[in-house]
Amino acid sequence: MAVIVRDGITRMYGANPEDLIYYLTLYNEPFPQPPMPAGVEEGILAGLYRYRDAPAGRAHAGRILASGTAMLAALEAQQLLSEHHDVGAEVWSATSYKALRDDALSVERWNRLHPLDPPTVPYVQRVLEAGEGPVVAVTDFVKLVADQAARWMPQPFIPLGTDGFGMSDTRPALRRHFETDAAHIVLATLWGLFLQGELKGSTVSDAGRQYGIDVELPDPRDS
Repeated sequence: MAVIVRDGITRMYGANPEDLIYYLTLYNEPFPQPPMPAGVEEGILAGLYRYRDAPAGRAHAGRILASGTAMLAALEAQQLLSEHHDVGAEVWSATSYKALRDDALSVERWNRLHPLDPPTVPYVQRVLEAGEGPVVAVTDFVKLVADQAARWMPQPFIPLGTDGFGMSDTRPALRRHFETDAAHIVLATLWGLFLQGELKGSTVSDAGRQYGIDVELPDPRDS
């Protein structure tokens, strides 16, 4: 947050002021904030940076993109994937899907208008294309937020979000209901590996039972 505020002040009130609007969306769930990793300022402002590397020596790979308080579930899912399923998943912090989309659309427009020049690559595609495995995006917002950048994500891309009606319950119960908790992140990652032909469908089903996921529950959007 400090990086974004500093950038906004510099661009709006610095030596060469720009006509801009900056906004921040904050969560109301308190949890300890870790130290900022070195060298991630560019990624924070661009909308995405790698927060934690994948555990080494695992048979399969994946990427988890998390926003805000969903980071806690993402880190738990990373541990479960490593310990129980031989999957080494990177964890990325997605600070702005809108920024990722704006950049990608600008790059796409430039490429469209300059067909004789070497094409440029959107930031989100550039930073993720070197990795392996499915990309699972989790947020406390609706899936459409992450879907803003879906066209430029490596496939399979699986967004998880809180689509559905409001409820009054504990945060863990709500995240289980909306399928954004660590167990559903694990299941989505394994399903992505299944889509890539790396895992059997039975492996995904077994994981659902392992984490107590009732696959016959109605879609949260309908409940």
